[in-house]
Amino acid sequence: MNRTPLLFLNVLIIATCGLVYELIAGTLASYVLGDSVTQFSTCIGVYLSAMGVGAWLSGHIHRGEARCFIEVELGVALLGGFSAPLLFLSFARLSWFHVALYGIVFAIGTLVGLELPLLMRILKKDLDFEDLVARVLAFDYIGALAASLLFPILLVPRLGLVRTSLMFGLLNAAVGLWGTWLLEPQLRGVNWLRARGVLVLVLLSACFIKADIFTTLAEDDLYSDPVVYSTTSPYQRIVMTRSDAGFQLYLNGALQFNSADEYRYHESLAHPPLAASRSRKKVLILGGGDGLALREVLASDGVEQVTLVDLDPAMTNLSEQFPPLAELNRHAFEDPRVTTVNRDAMIWLEENPGRFDIVLIDFPDPNSFSLGKLYTRGFYRLLRRRMMDEAVLSVQCTSPLFSRTAYWCIITTLRAAGFHVHPYHVAVPSFGIWGFALASPVPFDQPQQVPDGLRFLNDEVLQSLFVIPNDLGPLETEVNRLDNQSLVRYYELAWWEDARPGKAASGSTAW
Repeated sequence: MNRTPLLFLNVLIIATCGLVYELIAGTLASYVLGDSVTQFSTCIGVYLSAMGVGAWLSGHIHRGEARCFIEVELGVALLGGFSAPLLFLSFARLSWFHVALYGIVFAIGTLVGLELPLLMRILKKDLDFEDLVARVLAFDYIGALAASLLFPILLVPRLGLVRTSLMFGLLNAAVGLWGTWLLEPQLRGVNWLRARGVLVLVLLSACFIKADIFTTLAEDDLYSDPVVYSTTSPYQRIVMTRSDAGFQLYLNGALQFNSADEYRYHESLAHPPLAASRSRKKVLILGGGDGLALREVLASDGVEQVTLVDLDPAMTNLSEQFPPLAELNRHAFEDPRVTTVNRDAMIWLEENPGRFDIVLIDFPDPNSFSLGKLYTRGFYRLLRRRMMDEAVLSVQCTSPLFSRTAYWCIITTLRAAGFHVHPYHVAVPSFGIWGFALASPVPFDQPQQVPDGLRFLNDEVLQSLFVIPNDLGPLETEVNRLDNQSLVRYYELAWWEDARPGKAASGSTAW
């Protein structure tokens, strides 16, 4: 039997696996730490340098290349396969997560760096050097392409990070086990190698089947209350917990609302622009897939059409999957006045020709560059073209107490985009002091009245929201632009000490 084609198939598989482990590390780090550019940059840098170390180490192996290759494959299978569950558990339980992250990335990279040099030395007996290098590199690049396409399109949305890492660990283990037959003439103690290969396959298979246990273990440590619902979408991990006071929504580990006091936040987001605008006929909500801001808008007189744009269908369908949320938002998505759009807000604004009387922006906090773009001057200028001349906009702007510079950066950016802005804030027990901005393309007065019967707001409380204490007062900041994303830097610096999921009320895709 000609073993060469099968060994080149191994090249394709290990190249695909190697890039997948790299993508898993970068994605996981960006999920839990935010700032995706920094996390991917550092993880890729550490991984590639480790591959260089592995390639250098391969030069010190002067005999037994076949056995070393199989040992490396089984090592990659175990370390790479368990990388995602180990990192999630490390983040939940260790205070030195960065050490665990880069240690695991470096170890996997070193082993992956050993693979191809060893395999090329095995293949050199079957091919001349030029043909060998050309074919190995071709299959290596094809494997990288396969991984880069499969990872975002199929693997993360369908399997999540934990099962993806375990599945590719299985592939590495299969390569190692199959290698005991392909390379048998060059091996000693082959039965022991096969037994270990089978053991690794069985272990990874069992963990793949029971992968939810890893997620449960991590989430039990991350959240102080029991998890009652969870799902992974292509964009984020969605978790609902329940306490004696009510239930809570977390996205990628960051608290979004607590049912016990969310009305303070959502009344403060929705009613000031409703009170300040001359018309309420057409309302646009960007974000807010939980339907709670939508609930407040629909309860107001004069609202004829509401368009809600949220990227993630899993969020806008969450009320169907978790009935207590549907009760809390009063089945808002079933109202015939509501049109739900699952698109990127910036792209949708570029394509949609309509104009609106009121706009509510309820995006997650700008803890990554993908979210930071939705707080840029360019985004606000684009939004301004979709607003009526006297339309009013409200924006959630993170905490002016804990991330004061980030808060005023948003205000500065709105003004740079041509808006007239009134900053305001509210106390929400689950979040602390939270900031908002009320804005319009034309000068306008602060609202003075709200409808009777609201749980939190009345006329006096409304006016007090716009009184800014000295410790929340203005700071000079840069304008947040697409080419500098200064807001993300301000935000990350402010929240650094409270960045662990469940510990802070900040932040916004999948386990």
